[in-house]
Amino acid sequence: MLNDVIFGQYYPQKSFVHRMDPRAKIVLMIAYIVAIFLANNFYGLAAVVLFLIVAVLFSRVPFGSVLRSVKMILFLIVFTAILNLFFYSTENVHLIWQWGILSLSWESVINMIFLALRLFLLVMGTSILTLTTAPVELTDGIESLLKPLKYIKFPVHELALIMSIALRFIPTLMDETNRIIAAQKARGADFETGGLFKRAKAMIPVLIPLLVSAFRRAEELGDAMDARCYSGAKGRTKYKKLTFTWRDLAATFVVAALITGVVLLNIYLGGKFDILYYFL
Repeated sequence: MLNDVIFGQYYPQKSFVHRMDPRAKIVLMIAYIVAIFLANNFYGLAAVVLFLIVAVLFSRVPFGSVLRSVKMILFLIVFTAILNLFFYSTENVHLIWQWGILSLSWESVINMIFLALRLFLLVMGTSILTLTTAPVELTDGIESLLKPLKYIKFPVHELALIMSIALRFIPTLMDETNRIIAAQKARGADFETGGLFKRAKAMIPVLIPLLVSAFRRAEELGDAMDARCYSGAKGRTKYKKLTFTWRDLAATFVVAALITGVVLLNIYLGGKFDILYYFL
């Protein structure tokens, strides 16, 4: 049921993206997100799609694995698309159908497709970060980027550790959920028939043992850290030093070119609704 959840998993590989500095990957991922929201037409999104394809090829991660990361928020994408389809309002719209407060126009259709593509690209791009960065590297990268906050007594190391553990335990909890569901099905539970409320009610026997398992794993992890005399960032050193390489510089230029291209496409090729002038 939840076997295809990819977010939080690490795909070991020797690739260009895997060998990049985790700090560079985090910063460039933020720049990638900025490029997505800067794009105000389909040409800009096409440039983002091209960049995403190149990034997947250079990471040597199966494209299907990256694509499956969208399944986690597929309901959110569909729900957002429906809301934008029937509740989008603007002046001088090309109406297709209207009934009360509900309306359907060509502008709402285009806006729905545009926002769905944005969410789709957002999730696929961010999943590359976790697929190509080990949890330890991700922790070191976040801690290094937030290092200036230490001067105001902010617990940077603890925050980075919490984020890393949370990402690491997502696949573990998904596997635990699958085992609990399989056990409940063996006892005659039905999760696939009935209405929405019936299915939600059927999930209660799954949530309770899942919470118990999560708390048990958290307690075991705490005991393991205590047994290894973990005391936070105080006095800790790094086994591996993070260093920027030519790969990080090359990726920086590529992302900078992406943002520049998106801005130029916005300026010279208009907005997302310009396509209507060719058909209506």
